[in-house]
Amino acid sequence: MNRISSRPRLVSLDERRRPEPPALVLVAHGSRDPRTLATVHELLDQVRAQRPDLPVHLGHIELNEPLLPDTLASLGTAEAVLVPLLLSRGYHVKRDIPEMAAASPARTRVAAPLGPHPLLVDTLHARLTEAGWHTGTDEETRRESAVVLAAAGSRDPESATDTRRTAQLLADRLGVPVIPAYASAATPTVETAIRALTARGRHRVAVASYFTAPGLFARQCAQKAPWIASAPLGTHPAMTDLILHRYDQATDLKGAGNRAPSHEVPALAI
Repeated sequence: MNRISSRPRLVSLDERRRPEPPALVLVAHGSRDPRTLATVHELLDQVRAQRPDLPVHLGHIELNEPLLPDTLASLGTAEAVLVPLLLSRGYHVKRDIPEMAAASPARTRVAAPLGPHPLLVDTLHARLTEAGWHTGTDEETRRESAVVLAAAGSRDPESATDTRRTAQLLADRLGVPVIPAYASAATPTVETAIRALTARGRHRVAVASYFTAPGLFARQCAQKAPWIASAPLGTHPAMTDLILHRYDQATDLKGAGNRAPSHEVPALAI
């Protein structure tokens, strides 16, 4: 028969239970395209695989379940960092998400949107290469080449600022002009940008899909490409790294765990 020792057990500091970190809530927009939801779930799986001890949840702004308010309600009064699966500032980042967070009992902080950031440029470059872009082109070919960065679009001028910043980072990487263009709510359109580049002698114009997942806008923009069109950003490993980077930035901010009103959202944090 086993005997239980009556001597007190010494517990080292390393064995003490560490406090659970704030939950990461990935905030997706939502889409009627089932491929979008599949992409988001795969990203969640990648985040969980990279940080197995981190509580990870999903909340949608609209169109898909779970909706963000329901996800936050399920957390009770726990701490959470909301990471927008969005590529720039705009109404959702500055109003919708903070207001939903403020209405919940959870102690929340809203991270910066994913863009602009060099990791997005890594992903855009990889997707263009997969589509047929050759990085080792000669000078003459570069003079004939250009890229249209096709984004969703927003009426918020700060959204356009962020997209232009990403376009500039991609242009620096590729060594050719990159013009941001939009599927809706902003100008220029993808067609207008392509015409402008062609008029400048750029006859090899690629469309870089600046969308997190497949969907209507991504398909419509790709169909306008006169040469090649890249796939959306999707589940490239750099996307997982960026989601966790935004989470880490938010948890490192002074006062992490307190509510962050919309004006406290880091705007252009890299």
